[in-house]
Amino acid sequence: MMDTEEIMALSLKLAGLKTVPEDSAIYLEGRNMRKIFFGIDAGVPELLLARELGYDCVVAHHPAGGTAILNFSQVFRRHIQQMTEVGISKSEAERAVSKKLADLAVDAHARNYDHAVDVAKAIKMPYMNVHTPLDEVGRRIMSDKIRSRAEKDSTVRDVVSALRELPEFRNARTEIEIRVGKPENPAGKVVVSHGAGTNGGYEIAKTYFEHGIGTVIYIHVGVGDLDKLKAESKGNLVVTGHIASDSVGINPFIHELENKGLSVVTAGVVPDR
Repeated sequence: MMDTEEIMALSLKLAGLKTVPEDSAIYLEGRNMRKIFFGIDAGVPELLLARELGYDCVVAHHPAGGTAILNFSQVFRRHIQQMTEVGISKSEAERAVSKKLADLAVDAHARNYDHAVDVAKAIKMPYMNVHTPLDEVGRRIMSDKIRSRAEKDSTVRDVVSALRELPEFRNARTEIEIRVGKPENPAGKVVVSHGAGTNGGYEIAKTYFEHGIGTVIYIHVGVGDLDKLKAESKGNLVVTGHIASDSVGINPFIHELENKGLSVVTAGVVPDR
């Protein structure tokens, strides 16, 4: 058995984080839980389904309410850390982040932030979400896989082939797509831009390319941002697919919960077996 605090602590341990990121939260605490319903997206329908099926707690991946929605934009600052780690100055990284950071804050202000949380409280269903910790786990797995296969003359095709060795990408219905560049292009230095709330859009990919990064990995990208990057064609952009990529970080967490004796059913997660 576990409680909600222990589940959150486990996710932080797996990710190597010391504090709960702003996009993750426990909405309604629970104790002595044995059966977990985990959904990449889990709101009111999943809460009602979990109660009907006798589950003890609903765990969402994406932010589902409360501070995890209202403060979501703050985890976007993690892009700054990722950019400085590859040699981009902090001032340039902050400039690249600033526009979308402001947009995310405006979007959050319009959200119905307590709807699902209030339903959970009404039906007394323990409820939480774990976002950035699991995305950080996935980012490291993807980065390590590429690093293990990277050579000086690696092409973009080689990078995609390396990622396809991960079972989530083999099992997904989506394909890894080269959205900017060609398979035969030199990959150069590769960065997996993930685990910072959402993709960095045009400005962050552009900044990476301008500072010697040959290939940027996003898990998803907007059409408008993609069109700008295509028009400039300064580097290679590989998009791995949102749900498959989220699953890369989620599955190790699910297995750890199961190893601790919990029964976990998942919704929307691409299996790794």
